[in-house]
Amino acid sequence: MTGGAASLVTIPNMSAQSAPAPGQIGKALERVRLIVNGEARELELDPRQSLLDVLRETLDLTGTKKGCNQGACGACTILLNGRRVVSCLTLAAMHDGAEITTIEGLAKGEELHPLQAAFIQHEGLQCGYCTPGQIMSGVGCIAEGHAGSPEEIQFWMSGNICRCGAYPGIVAAIADAAERT
Repeated sequence: MTGGAASLVTIPNMSAQSAPAPGQIGKALERVRLIVNGEARELELDPRQSLLDVLRETLDLTGTKKGCNQGACGACTILLNGRRVVSCLTLAAMHDGAEITTIEGLAKGEELHPLQAAFIQHEGLQCGYCTPGQIMSGVGCIAEGHAGSPEEIQFWMSGNICRCGAYPGIVAAIADAAERT
């Protein structure tokens, strides 16, 4: 008759940490200073809040869209210190003093940003849900010097998904705006 083998594992002594008292979970706020679309903001934030949620829920900048909330679709793309990032995977508390540009910050009054105008001209949108992220990523793509050809644009914009399939218009708009800058 065979018996089962037993294994003993030694677990090192760990100092016990008491659980937070009821009602205290999420109460530790951090002061964060952000420059959003050129305006300095002082915020008291839960350190676990994503930049996307702070923009949409705290600052009421709803142009940045919440798509997959997993960093896969690009709908939440913004510029953070001039670099494009997916804001759903970025903790706001990690960017004290950062400069953030959202879709709301691109136009100068009534004058559209050249890429916004090109999206309209080249019909780079259908339903429009992904458009803010596409435009913000496109601005970054141009600034990074990755708009030299349609193939290069497609490669560097591959993190932004359009469920409507407006890719030809998106690529044409980015190429057009890149030529103008």
